[in-house]
Parts: sequence; structure tokens; C-alpha cells
Amino acid sequence: MSISLVKGQKISLDKEAGSALDTVVMGLGWDVKKAGGLKGLFGGGGSIDLDASCVFFDEAKAILDIVWFRQLKSKDGSVVHTGDNRTGEGEGDDEQIIVQLSKVPANVKTLVFTVNSFTGQTFESVENAFCRIVDKASGKEIAKYDLSCSGKHTAMVMAKLYRHNGEWKMHALGEYGSGRTVQDLLPVITPNL
Repeated sequence: MSISLVKGQKISLDKEAGSALDTVVMGLGWDVKKAGGLKGLFGGGGSIDLDASCVFFDEAKAILDIVWFRQLKSKDGSVVHTGDNRTGEGEGDDEQIIVQLSKVPANVKTLVFTVNSFTGQTFESVENAFCRIVDKASGKEIAKYDLSCSGKHTAMVMAKLYRHNGEWKMHALGEYGSGRTVQDLLPVITPNL
């Protein structure tokens, strides 16, 4: 059974999965909020291009690599972004980042997952937004974090995976920010490492 995370909550991935995990998928999903009035009768409120990213940090909080829509694979090959979804249409995950935990280099302490509105709309235009961790081998959802929140922010630091005493843990962060790309979020990410 999947855990529904709240902001600030930390979990052990292996304990929640019931076994040692090799590969996990960080899924991001969202829908465009339906417009009211006549505009709502003739379709939704347009499209919103939310972008998921993953930033690698070492023990000293230095950036080692970034996986995002302009670099879909980490330099070491342990993390792969499956591609950019520019609309949020359809059911399930709209973007996925696959993390092969056993291949993440030993000098990587933390993987931080972010989402940015590349098209610049605020999260007031988004509904049903979530991020989730899935065991790739079994397809079992381990944990889900509801990102739906109306606000004037255009970005969010969703969660981080980090090593602690030889195991991977997840921390639901939910920190708001602004900016169209992951680089714009670095001032929000750093205090949460």
C-alpha cells in the first residue's frame, strides 16, 4: 500500500517497499485547471508545460549533475528523464525520471526533484498535481505526494532522495519557488539539503 506523504515527512524506501530497491521512478502528473464561464465550455484552460528535473549534490552540497529536459541522462547514466510533456494531458504520470539507485555514484549524497512551469503560468492554473515514487521492477507505488496547491509560485522543490546509514530515504519538501528552469530554483534547493 502506498504512503500518502505530507510536507516534511521522511520515509525509508526499502522499508516501505518491503525489500531492497534497485530502480525507482519519480513520476510527476498534473492537469490544467478547467476555466470557468464560456471558456470552460469550449475546452480547458490551455496547456501548461511543467518540467521535472533532478539535481545531484555531494556531501559538501556542491552540484555534480542535473537531469532535465535539456539533458535527459546523467553523465554517469544512473538517472534518465523519459522526456518532456508539454500539456499534462492524459492519466497517470506526465513526466518520469528513472533512478537506478545501485548505479548512483558513491559521492552523490542527495538527489533533489523539482518542477518548474516553463511556460510561466502559476500553480493557480494547475490541479491534481502529484509526484510519486514507484518500484520500477514491480510497478508498485511506494509513496505519493500531493502537489496541488493554488498559489502564485511557478516552481516547487518537490522531494529529495538521500543516503542515510547505507539506505535511500525520501523527504517530501514541498518548497515553493519561482522560475522557468531548475537553475532558477537553486536558492530554494540549497537550504533544504
